[in-house]
Amino acid sequence: MSDEAGSAEETSVEGEAVEADTVEADAADSGEAEGDESVVSAPEEEASEQLVADPVLLAARDQAREALTEITDADMIGADLDHEVQGEHVLTLFFESRLSGYPGWKWAATLARVDEESAVNVLEVEMLPGEDAVVAPEWVPWSERLAHYRENQSKLAADEAELAEAAAAELEDEVDAEDDLLDNDFSDFDDEIHGADVEDFEDIDDDAEDSDNDSDEDDEE
Repeated sequence: MSDEAGSAEETSVEGEAVEADTVEADAADSGEAEGDESVVSAPEEEASEQLVADPVLLAARDQAREALTEITDADMIGADLDHEVQGEHVLTLFFESRLSGYPGWKWAATLARVDEESAVNVLEVEMLPGEDAVVAPEWVPWSERLAHYRENQSKLAADEAELAEAAAAELEDEVDAEDDLLDNDFSDFDDEIHGADVEDFEDIDDDAEDSDNDSDEDDEE
């Protein structure tokens, strides 16, 4: 009995030791994961803190205006607008655009320098749309435009066919009406001419012939 009790106690102690090792391993893994997250997030925080406008670049608006005169007249460059930081020692300066036909657009000059001791360089000059700018509609792929065109053509063809059928039916009704008109107005053509009875004309002709015959007989006598 004592041997069995001793073995049971040893088994229990070993189980508790295994559980303790597992808990310590999990805690270590969790700590490493948190440490990794802090390592990953640290550069991002540092990068966001470094995105500060370079005061030398901010003060280089005259140089930016001069660079913009290579693509437009100086009179087309208006008042100073805001700026946008692109990176460390890199930013874009914006100017009002006075170019007709482009309301809401603005001139942009991107400036940069390598470090605190370097000179200012112009990377790019262009005109960009603002929030209220009139821009072209979103580009639609040719396949979609072609499908839309074919759909419209099919619809037009169906509408034309429907109109042609309606015109043919209307023409057929007009022809039937003309047939009825001919039957109604000229069915008594042999009996009447302009509302006069044909028999009246026959009587007049007979009287005229009788009158001519009488005149001829008088002349013979």
